[in-house]
Amino acid sequence: MTLTGKPGEADRGVDIVAETEFAGRPLRLVVEVKSNGQPRIAHQVAYQLKRYLDQTGQEGVPMFIAPYLSEQAQAACREEDIAYLDFQGNARLVVDTIFIERKVEGKPDPERRSLRTLFKPKSTRILRVLLNEPHRPWRVTELAEEAKVSLGLVSTIGTALREREWADQTEQGLRLVDPSGLLDEWARNYERPRGEEVRLYTHLHGKALVERLRDLATEQGRVALASFSAADWYAPFVRQSTSYFYADEKGLGTLQTILNLTAPAKGANIVVRVPDEDGVLETRGPSHRGSSRPARFRPISISWRAASAASKGQNI
Repeated sequence: MTLTGKPGEADRGVDIVAETEFAGRPLRLVVEVKSNGQPRIAHQVAYQLKRYLDQTGQEGVPMFIAPYLSEQAQAACREEDIAYLDFQGNARLVVDTIFIERKVEGKPDPERRSLRTLFKPKSTRILRVLLNEPHRPWRVTELAEEAKVSLGLVSTIGTALREREWADQTEQGLRLVDPSGLLDEWARNYERPRGEEVRLYTHLHGKALVERLRDLATEQGRVALASFSAADWYAPFVRQSTSYFYADEKGLGTLQTILNLTAPAKGANIVVRVPDEDGVLETRGPSHRGSSRPARFRPISISWRAASAASKGQNI
Protein backbone atom coordinates (compact mmCIF):
# COMPACT_ATOMS: atom_id res chain seq x y z
CA MET A 1 0.00 0.00 0.00
CA THR A 2 1.22 3.48 -0.88
CA LEU A 3 0.15 6.47 1.23
CA THR A 4 0.42 10.11 0.27
CA GLY A 5 -0.40 12.99 2.56
CA LYS A 6 1.77 13.87 5.55
CA PRO A 7 1.55 16.45 8.35
CA GLY A 8 2.97 19.80 7.26
CA GLU A 9 2.28 19.32 3.57
CA ALA A 10 0.26 21.90 1.65
CA ASP A 11 -3.47 21.21 1.67
CA ARG A 12 -4.35 19.24 -1.44
CA GLY A 13 -8.04 19.05 -0.64
CA VAL A 14 -7.88 15.67 1.11
CA ASP A 15 -5.78 14.30 3.98
CA ILE A 16 -4.74 10.88 2.70
CA VAL A 17 -4.65 9.06 -0.62
CA ALA A 18 -4.03 5.33 -0.11
CA GLU A 19 -3.27 3.18 -3.14
CA THR A 20 -3.30 -0.61 -2.97
CA GLU A 21 -4.51 -3.64 -4.90
CA PHE A 22 -7.37 -6.06 -4.48
CA ALA A 23 -7.85 -9.17 -6.64
CA GLY A 24 -5.15 -7.89 -8.95
CA ARG A 25 -6.88 -4.56 -9.56
CA PRO A 26 -5.81 -1.14 -8.25
CA LEU A 27 -7.79 0.37 -5.39
CA ARG A 28 -7.51 3.99 -4.29
CA LEU A 29 -8.95 5.36 -1.04
CA VAL A 30 -9.36 9.12 -0.82
CA VAL A 31 -9.57 9.94 2.87
CA GLU A 32 -10.54 12.97 4.96
CA VAL A 33 -9.85 12.87 8.70
CA LYS A 34 -11.76 15.05 11.17
CA SER A 35 -11.72 15.42 14.93
CA ASN A 36 -15.54 15.79 14.89
CA GLY A 37 -17.65 12.96 13.49
CA GLN A 38 -21.13 14.44 13.85
CA PRO A 39 -23.65 13.86 10.99
CA ARG A 40 -23.40 17.45 9.77
CA ILE A 41 -19.63 17.04 9.39
CA ALA A 42 -20.12 13.73 7.56
CA HIS A 43 -22.25 15.44 4.92
CA GLN A 44 -19.68 18.23 4.55
CA VAL A 45 -16.84 15.72 4.16
CA ALA A 46 -18.80 13.75 1.55
CA TYR A 47 -19.25 16.93 -0.50
CA GLN A 48 -15.57 17.79 -0.12
CA LEU A 49 -14.33 14.34 -1.19
CA LYS A 50 -16.67 14.06 -4.17
CA ARG A 51 -15.72 17.56 -5.30
CA TYR A 52 -12.02 16.64 -5.06
CA LEU A 53 -12.50 13.53 -7.20
CA ASP A 54 -14.55 15.45 -9.72
CA GLN A 55 -12.07 18.33 -10.02
CA THR A 56 -8.98 16.08 -10.28
CA GLY A 57 -10.64 13.58 -12.62
CA GLN A 58 -9.40 10.73 -10.45
CA GLU A 59 -11.16 7.54 -9.54
CA GLY A 60 -11.26 6.49 -5.92
CA VAL A 61 -13.35 5.52 -2.94
CA PRO A 62 -14.16 8.50 -0.68
CA MET A 63 -13.67 7.67 3.01
CA PHE A 64 -14.37 9.58 6.21
CA ILE A 65 -12.33 8.89 9.36
CA ALA A 66 -13.14 10.36 12.79
CA PRO A 67 -12.61 9.41 16.45
CA TYR A 68 -16.25 8.37 16.76
CA LEU A 69 -19.18 8.07 14.36
CA SER A 70 -22.62 7.73 15.92
CA GLU A 71 -25.40 5.70 14.34
CA GLN A 72 -26.70 8.93 12.81
CA ALA A 73 -23.28 9.79 11.39
CA GLN A 74 -22.88 6.29 9.96
CA ALA A 75 -26.30 6.61 8.36
CA ALA A 76 -25.22 9.94 6.84
CA CYS A 77 -22.17 8.24 5.32
CA ARG A 78 -24.28 5.45 3.85
CA GLU A 79 -26.70 8.03 2.47
CA GLU A 80 -23.78 9.85 0.82
CA ASP A 81 -22.32 6.52 -0.38
CA ILE A 82 -18.91 7.05 1.22
CA ALA A 83 -16.80 4.63 3.23
CA TYR A 84 -16.11 5.32 6.90
CA LEU A 85 -13.94 4.29 9.82
CA ASP A 86 -13.72 5.43 13.44
CA PHE A 87 -11.38 4.73 16.32
CA GLN A 88 -14.01 2.62 18.06
CA GLY A 89 -13.84 0.10 15.22
CA ASN A 90 -16.99 1.03 13.34
CA ALA A 91 -16.26 0.68 9.64
CA ARG A 92 -17.86 0.27 6.23
CA LEU A 93 -16.27 -0.17 2.79
CA VAL A 94 -18.30 -1.20 -0.24
CA VAL A 95 -16.62 -1.24 -3.67
CA ASP A 96 -16.71 -3.76 -6.51
CA THR A 97 -16.82 -7.20 -4.84
CA ILE A 98 -15.63 -5.86 -1.47
CA PHE A 99 -18.17 -5.52 1.33
CA ILE A 100 -16.83 -4.77 4.79
CA GLU A 101 -19.11 -3.56 7.59
CA ARG A 102 -18.42 -3.62 11.31
CA LYS A 103 -20.48 -2.17 14.15
CA VAL A 104 -19.20 -1.77 17.68
CA GLU A 105 -21.56 -1.29 20.61
CA GLY A 106 -21.06 1.51 23.08
CA LYS A 107 -19.94 5.11 22.98
CA PRO A 108 -16.59 6.68 23.98
CA ASP A 109 -16.46 8.80 27.13
CA PRO A 110 -16.42 12.18 25.32
CA GLU A 111 -19.62 11.31 23.44
CA ARG A 112 -21.35 10.10 26.61
CA ARG A 113 -20.38 13.32 28.39
CA SER A 114 -21.67 15.37 25.48
CA LEU A 115 -25.04 13.59 25.55
CA ARG A 116 -25.29 13.96 29.33
CA THR A 117 -24.85 17.70 28.88
CA LEU A 118 -27.55 17.76 26.21
CA PHE A 119 -30.04 15.97 28.48
CA LYS A 120 -29.30 17.70 31.78
CA PRO A 121 -32.34 19.18 33.58
CA LYS A 122 -31.66 22.77 32.51
CA SER A 123 -30.94 21.72 28.94
CA THR A 124 -34.12 19.69 28.72
CA ARG A 125 -36.16 22.82 29.40
CA ILE A 126 -35.08 23.91 25.92
CA LEU A 127 -35.82 20.50 24.41
CA ARG A 128 -39.35 20.46 25.81
CA VAL A 129 -40.13 23.86 24.33
CA LEU A 130 -38.84 22.72 20.94
CA LEU A 131 -40.69 19.39 21.09
CA ASN A 132 -43.98 21.03 22.10
CA GLU A 133 -43.94 22.86 18.74
CA PRO A 134 -41.51 20.87 16.60
CA HIS A 135 -42.15 22.77 13.37
CA ARG A 136 -41.86 26.25 14.83
CA PRO A 137 -38.60 28.23 14.38
CA TRP A 138 -37.32 29.98 17.51
CA ARG A 139 -35.09 33.01 17.91
CA VAL A 140 -32.39 32.60 20.56
CA THR A 141 -33.81 35.30 22.80
CA GLU A 142 -37.41 34.07 22.70
CA LEU A 143 -36.35 30.45 23.23
CA ALA A 144 -34.27 31.46 26.26
CA GLU A 145 -37.20 33.43 27.66
CA GLU A 146 -39.68 30.63 27.03
CA ALA A 147 -37.45 27.95 28.57
CA LYS A 148 -36.26 30.24 31.42
CA VAL A 149 -32.57 29.59 30.69
CA SER A 150 -29.58 31.69 29.66
CA LEU A 151 -28.81 32.81 26.11
CA GLY A 152 -25.50 30.95 26.34
CA LEU A 153 -27.18 27.64 27.13
CA VAL A 154 -29.61 28.06 24.21
CA SER A 155 -26.65 28.70 21.90
CA THR A 156 -24.78 25.63 23.21
CA ILE A 157 -27.76 23.31 22.89
CA GLY A 158 -28.63 24.72 19.47
CA THR A 159 -25.14 23.92 18.22
CA ALA A 160 -25.34 20.36 19.59
CA LEU A 161 -28.72 19.80 17.93
CA ARG A 162 -27.52 21.14 14.57
CA GLU A 163 -24.34 19.04 14.61
CA ARG A 164 -26.43 15.92 15.13
CA GLU A 165 -28.89 17.11 12.45
CA TRP A 166 -31.83 17.08 14.84
CA ALA A 167 -32.31 20.81 14.20
CA ASP A 168 -31.56 23.38 11.55
CA GLN A 169 -30.88 27.11 11.68
CA THR A 170 -33.07 29.08 9.28
CA GLU A 171 -33.56 32.80 8.74
CA GLN A 172 -36.54 32.53 11.10
CA GLY A 173 -34.57 30.76 13.82
CA LEU A 174 -33.78 27.31 15.26
CA ARG A 175 -36.21 24.59 14.21
CA LEU A 176 -36.32 20.84 14.80
CA VAL A 177 -35.99 18.72 11.65
CA ASP A 178 -35.83 15.29 13.32
CA PRO A 179 -37.86 15.39 16.56
CA SER A 180 -38.24 11.60 16.57
CA GLY A 181 -34.48 11.10 16.40
CA LEU A 182 -33.98 13.54 19.26
CA LEU A 183 -36.63 11.84 21.39
CA ASP A 184 -35.20 8.37 20.67
CA GLU A 185 -31.74 9.49 21.81
CA TRP A 186 -33.25 11.10 24.89
CA ALA A 187 -34.92 7.79 25.73
CA ARG A 188 -31.61 5.95 25.33
CA ASN A 189 -29.90 8.40 27.67
CA TYR A 190 -32.79 8.91 30.05
CA GLU A 191 -32.14 9.63 33.71
CA ARG A 192 -35.13 10.25 35.92
CA PRO A 193 -35.25 13.69 37.55
CA ARG A 194 -33.80 13.95 41.02
CA GLY A 195 -36.22 14.64 43.80
CA GLU A 196 -38.35 13.18 46.56
CA GLU A 197 -40.37 10.07 45.73
CA VAL A 198 -43.58 9.51 47.69
CA ARG A 199 -45.39 6.15 47.63
CA LEU A 200 -49.05 6.20 48.59
CA TYR A 201 -52.25 4.18 48.28
CA THR A 202 -55.71 4.89 46.88
CA HIS A 203 -58.77 2.66 46.77
CA LEU A 204 -59.71 4.23 43.42
CA HIS A 205 -58.88 2.52 40.16
CA GLY A 206 -59.99 2.37 36.55
CA LYS A 207 -62.65 4.87 35.46
CA ALA A 208 -63.18 6.12 38.99
CA LEU A 209 -59.52 7.12 39.23
CA VAL A 210 -59.61 8.81 35.83
CA GLU A 211 -62.67 10.87 36.71
CA ARG A 212 -61.08 12.07 39.93
CA LEU A 213 -57.94 13.06 38.03
CA ARG A 214 -59.96 15.25 35.68
CA ASP A 215 -61.03 17.31 38.70
CA LEU A 216 -57.39 18.35 39.18
CA ALA A 217 -57.68 20.91 36.38
CA THR A 218 -59.30 23.41 38.77
CA GLU A 219 -57.21 22.64 41.83
CA GLN A 220 -54.04 24.28 43.14
CA GLY A 221 -50.54 23.09 42.28
CA ARG A 222 -48.99 21.41 39.29
CA VAL A 223 -49.32 17.73 38.41
CA ALA A 224 -48.21 15.78 35.34
CA LEU A 225 -48.62 12.14 34.46
CA ALA A 226 -45.38 10.15 34.29
CA SER A 227 -44.02 6.94 32.82
CA PHE A 228 -46.65 4.29 31.93
CA SER A 229 -49.47 6.47 33.23
CA ALA A 230 -48.52 9.18 30.72
CA ALA A 231 -48.32 6.67 27.87
CA ASP A 232 -51.67 5.17 28.86
CA TRP A 233 -53.50 8.41 27.99
CA TYR A 234 -52.33 8.03 24.40
CA ALA A 235 -52.23 4.28 23.86
CA PRO A 236 -53.45 2.04 26.69
CA PHE A 237 -51.54 -1.09 25.71
CA VAL A 238 -49.69 -1.72 28.98
CA ARG A 239 -51.67 -2.63 32.07
CA GLN A 240 -50.20 -1.21 35.25
CA SER A 241 -51.63 -1.44 38.74
CA THR A 242 -49.57 1.57 39.81
CA SER A 243 -50.11 5.19 38.70
CA TYR A 244 -47.14 7.54 38.31
CA PHE A 245 -47.02 11.34 38.64
CA TYR A 246 -44.74 14.35 38.79
CA ALA A 247 -45.96 17.09 41.12
CA ASP A 248 -44.81 20.13 43.03
CA GLU A 249 -45.52 20.37 46.76
CA LYS A 250 -48.95 21.92 46.22
CA GLY A 251 -49.78 19.39 43.54
CA LEU A 252 -48.84 16.54 45.87
CA GLY A 253 -51.21 17.91 48.50
CA THR A 254 -53.97 18.19 45.91
CA LEU A 255 -53.45 14.60 44.81
CA GLN A 256 -53.64 13.43 48.40
CA THR A 257 -56.99 15.20 48.81
CA ILE A 258 -58.58 14.30 45.48
CA LEU A 259 -57.54 10.64 45.51
CA ASN A 260 -57.94 10.11 49.27
CA LEU A 261 -54.32 8.97 49.48
CA THR A 262 -52.91 7.22 52.53
CA ALA A 263 -49.40 6.05 53.42
CA PRO A 264 -49.50 2.23 53.53
CA ALA A 265 -46.92 -0.01 55.14
CA LYS A 266 -46.79 -1.85 51.81
CA GLY A 267 -48.80 -2.21 48.62
CA ALA A 268 -48.52 1.39 47.37
CA ASN A 269 -50.27 1.99 44.04
CA ILE A 270 -49.54 5.71 43.60
CA VAL A 271 -45.98 6.97 43.05
CA VAL A 272 -45.40 10.73 43.04
CA ARG A 273 -42.03 12.32 42.33
CA VAL A 274 -41.49 15.91 43.46
CA PRO A 275 -38.58 16.98 41.20
CA ASP A 276 -35.82 19.28 42.40
CA GLU A 277 -35.77 20.95 38.97
CA ASP A 278 -39.36 21.77 38.05
CA GLY A 279 -38.89 22.16 34.29
CA VAL A 280 -40.67 18.84 33.85
CA LEU A 281 -43.82 20.50 35.22
CA GLU A 282 -43.72 23.46 32.83
CA THR A 283 -45.75 23.42 29.63
CA ARG A 284 -46.17 26.01 26.94
CA GLY A 285 -48.01 24.52 24.02
CA PRO A 286 -49.49 26.26 20.98
CA SER A 287 -52.72 27.00 22.83
CA HIS A 288 -51.00 29.49 25.13
CA ARG A 289 -47.82 30.50 23.33
CA GLY A 290 -45.72 33.03 25.15
CA SER A 291 -47.52 32.47 28.43
CA SER A 292 -45.63 31.61 31.59
CA ARG A 293 -48.70 29.86 32.96
CA PRO A 294 -47.60 26.58 34.57
CA ALA A 295 -49.21 23.25 33.95
CA ARG A 296 -51.63 21.80 36.42
CA PHE A 297 -52.96 18.40 35.45
CA ARG A 298 -51.96 17.47 31.90
CA PRO A 299 -53.63 14.43 30.34
CA ILE A 300 -52.63 15.56 26.84
CA SER A 301 -49.43 17.63 27.06
CA ILE A 302 -47.46 15.02 28.94
CA SER A 303 -43.79 15.43 29.74
CA TRP A 304 -41.51 14.37 26.88
CA ARG A 305 -39.12 13.14 29.53
CA ALA A 306 -41.83 10.93 30.97
CA ALA A 307 -42.60 9.61 27.51
CA SER A 308 -38.92 8.79 27.10
CA ALA A 309 -38.96 6.75 30.30
CA ALA A 310 -42.08 4.89 29.27
CA SER A 311 -40.60 4.04 25.87
CA LYS A 312 -37.76 2.27 27.71
CA GLY A 313 -40.09 0.45 30.06
CA GLN A 314 -38.87 2.49 33.03
CA ASN A 315 -40.77 3.99 35.89
CA ILE A 316 -40.29 7.56 36.98
